[in-house]
Amino acid sequence: MRPNIIFYFSDQQRWDTLNETLMPNVTELSEEGVLFENSFTCQPVCGPARACLQTGQFATQNKCYWNGIALPEDVKTLADHFNENGYDTAYIGKWHLASDRYPGIGIHCEKTAVPKERQGGYKYWRAADVLEFTSHGYDGYVFDEDGNKLDFKGYRADCINDFAVEYIRNRNEEKPFFMFISQLEPHHQNDHGHFEGPTEKIEKFRSYPLPDDLTFLKGNYEEEYPDYLAAISSLDDNVGRLIETLKEKGIYENTVIVYTSDHGCHFKTRNIEYKRSCHDSSIHTPLVFGGGAINKSENSKALASLIDLPPTLLHLAGIDIPDSYSGKILPVNGYDYGERDCVFVQISESHIGRCVRTKEWKYSAKAKGSGWIRHSAVHYYDDFLYDLVNDPCEKNNLVCDANYSAVLGEMRNLLSREMVNAGEKKPIFHKATKAGKS
Repeated sequence: MRPNIIFYFSDQQRWDTLNETLMPNVTELSEEGVLFENSFTCQPVCGPARACLQTGQFATQNKCYWNGIALPEDVKTLADHFNENGYDTAYIGKWHLASDRYPGIGIHCEKTAVPKERQGGYKYWRAADVLEFTSHGYDGYVFDEDGNKLDFKGYRADCINDFAVEYIRNRNEEKPFFMFISQLEPHHQNDHGHFEGPTEKIEKFRSYPLPDDLTFLKGNYEEEYPDYLAAISSLDDNVGRLIETLKEKGIYENTVIVYTSDHGCHFKTRNIEYKRSCHDSSIHTPLVFGGGAINKSENSKALASLIDLPPTLLHLAGIDIPDSYSGKILPVNGYDYGERDCVFVQISESHIGRCVRTKEWKYSAKAKGSGWIRHSAVHYYDDFLYDLVNDPCEKNNLVCDANYSAVLGEMRNLLSREMVNAGEKKPIFHKATKAGKS
């Protein structure tokens, strides 16, 4: 019997917020399944990360390398693969892959219904293209697959989860299902410039310890962290409600639940916003495979990339993996693919950046010019080199230290290999004139 698969996606969630205090329900999932301790995004920005998930390709391959580039209508999405193989499909929450980039050009549905041909092939649809434009922490609206507006009242994460519960209760029980739940929390509310946790939870987190990788830098973490954590706590409550519904319907034992996020959050410490940097606070994400259809395993220290999730989802459903996919099947349910030696990250918008991370080292290179005008380059300049064993908080940039020239050369070669494998031109690297600020 093929399993049901639920992909539960948070937005801008740091890896270190997945713990028993903040997320007891997801922690229990990890204890019954597998927690990947070294999980990283391949694109630390919302739209491109989502495009990578839907297509199984890096952003420069699927052409969605900036926010505001619609998913190509001729590309096969995860939903298409599941639909073709007898699954029912559902998408709930934030889409961010339908509206075009430039004002007055193309299709714009940031606050209106996503046209059916831009819904990625999902059959059940309770979503908005840019959910932060159609809602706030409390109250808002989404649309159904036919373009009907659906208002909701209450805390946004609860209401988005309600649509998921509704789907489980009323779905076609003759088919297995693939459901993608894309929450906006704990992402900040753009028009308010503030994270918006549920009001009844915020005080609980006023004295919660701040992460060590933030406090040696200037940022807005002191004022924003309580709301941020309260929002994450609400996500965990909702995962718990979803699990209760699955058990009530008698389908939990045949369901896979994957919990992860599109990228992390550095609270304006590494640049002027929250992501779009090579640092672990920006790219390190929580990743759990749980549910009754996942075998219990020890925590995995294997390097995992967001680009690995599409082939792993198809593998779990017994669906053939397209040759176009760039990722690897992760080691779940006894599958052993042979461990990665690194993860590869493309960074766009803030700059034209490329990064490669092993368990011991991090190297990042940067091209000249605006990341809002170009998305790739041939000439790159050394930007960051970190010794992650001795400097896990990434305080000391070693990129100009002659004592690490051999390591720098090895990491350049690794990055070059990953860029070529992702369909990019072989890069030419240049020495940095001075080390970038950490």
